[in-house]
Amino acid sequence: MISKLVLAFAIIFLLHFNVKACECPLSKLNKAECDKYEIIFKGKMSSAILNKDKLSEAIFDVEELYKGKALKSFKVLFDQNEECAQTLTAGQEWIIYGRYKQIDNIQMDWCSRSRKHFALNAEDFYTVTYGNDYDDELKFLRQNLGVHRVLAGSEYNTGGRNTLPTLTQSILILISSVLVLLLFYYLFNRFFK
Repeated sequence: MISKLVLAFAIIFLLHFNVKACECPLSKLNKAECDKYEIIFKGKMSSAILNKDKLSEAIFDVEELYKGKALKSFKVLFDQNEECAQTLTAGQEWIIYGRYKQIDNIQMDWCSRSRKHFALNAEDFYTVTYGNDYDDELKFLRQNLGVHRVLAGSEYNTGGRNTLPTLTQSILILISSVLVLLLFYYLFNRFFK
């Protein structure tokens, strides 16, 4: 009897420390909440690339833009290993709240107000969490933020500004910088003694 009791306590103890729970702070939909995000849009997910070791990527076709700047096809980065992570499937409609990670994509936090559209309102667990349903959220965003124009084109033209130099380029930049400093030092000492 005692061994069964010890085993039961051991299982409860181990489960207590291994259970992960998704606990996101509750937020009310208002202008102040929307101000926390750099971009807000409604879109349909067209594809996703899931990564275990780094941020996963989902491509959304932006249907309505409420805040920020976005192309028609827009990349959203997310952490698939978070406790609150959900499965993203092509064809799903989402309202995305995010912050710019780079000029051509954003990062979505699972505890943001981002929410999926459900065909049946009874399945929409966000309604309980946020206090409003999907259609009410769209109505609020349209009335308070307006629908903005999506940028034309399929890719941002960053002109290489977002590209890190290769190792060879970095070494050449370093050597050039040192040579320019040595030349400046030599000329300064020669003409300004």
